[in-house]
Amino acid sequence: MASRATFHGTKRFGVYVHIPFCARRCDYCAFATWTDRHHLHEQYAAACVRELQEASSSLAPATSVFFGGGTPSLLAPALLLSILGAVPRVEGAEVTVECNPETVTAALLAAYVEGGVTRVSFGVQSTAPHVLASLGREHTPSMVQRAIALARAAGFASWNVDLIYGAAGESLDDWKRTLDDVLALDPPHVSAYALTVEAGTPLARDAARYPDDDDQAAKYSVADECLRSAGLEWYEVSNWARPGHECRHNVAYWTGVPYRGIGCAAHSFDGAGRRWWNVYTPDRYIALVDDGRSTVAGEEQLDVAARQQEALALSLRTRTGVPRAALSGDVDVLHDAGLIECDGDRAVLTRRGRLLANEVAARLQVPVEAGSTST
Repeated sequence: MASRATFHGTKRFGVYVHIPFCARRCDYCAFATWTDRHHLHEQYAAACVRELQEASSSLAPATSVFFGGGTPSLLAPALLLSILGAVPRVEGAEVTVECNPETVTAALLAAYVEGGVTRVSFGVQSTAPHVLASLGREHTPSMVQRAIALARAAGFASWNVDLIYGAAGESLDDWKRTLDDVLALDPPHVSAYALTVEAGTPLARDAARYPDDDDQAAKYSVADECLRSAGLEWYEVSNWARPGHECRHNVAYWTGVPYRGIGCAAHSFDGAGRRWWNVYTPDRYIALVDDGRSTVAGEEQLDVAARQQEALALSLRTRTGVPRAALSGDVDVLHDAGLIECDGDRAVLTRRGRLLANEVAARLQVPVEAGSTST
């Protein structure tokens, strides 16, 4: 089995492409997306291709590519695939495209398969109509069933269902029914995220709709129980998968693999502590690329200690856990409190620990021995 640093012996490298277009902005969304820039689709795709071409000398062949947004499936397949075609990739690279159920057609998925997309991720969030309305989503439960049936028919062996719990008006029974509905579709991968309040969103301006911590904790526990009972094992706090269906691209983020972000607001990491990010708006991004100027808006350099601390915090959220030495004298305290379990020299979060992951992370410290920070 290839190590986490390599894929079939090839050094791992990720490419993220940001597609900033949406038909409608969800009430909880704070991402860099626009609903009134559809006239920029062709220019934006061309700018992404040019950014990739100009960066080609510094790009390793990608072991994973992820199209996120926004709603990547709003982009005409030919445009999205023109961007993918400019990404150097290893044979067998994972290529994921996020899709909203209402945008999915048989023709779109067939084009994806033909163009090299290997995985799709459906933004389902809930199967309760009143919860979808509360979140500001446009699709219906029947659209989800149809989209997944089409993905199967197109030949996708791996796909993901994205869920959100804790919306206003969502009862525990609503959440259980959503999980039952999703599991009836036999997904190989499910992501379930607690609804969070982001500044500047419609949700943030309506305190009556803020999620309740205790309610979300109960729903997380139900999700973990249901998903694991169905054969999907947790491998990161918010992600469950059948063996072999883990999202390779996201695992790369959690294990410090370098990646390059393409498009407006996209972030990059060189694996050695330097991070940088592109300008925020698609208009500005296109103009800079057209002028042959840098699209970088800012950067930061993490020192060795900060990199090691961050690596531990990310690894803690995964099934791999962290070295026991990273929790030093707190190991027994955290174990007795039911927050971690020990597997050899590793400390791994329990279900209760995952609910209190930030509290456990606050106790992390970089071990004295340099090699012991390996994740």
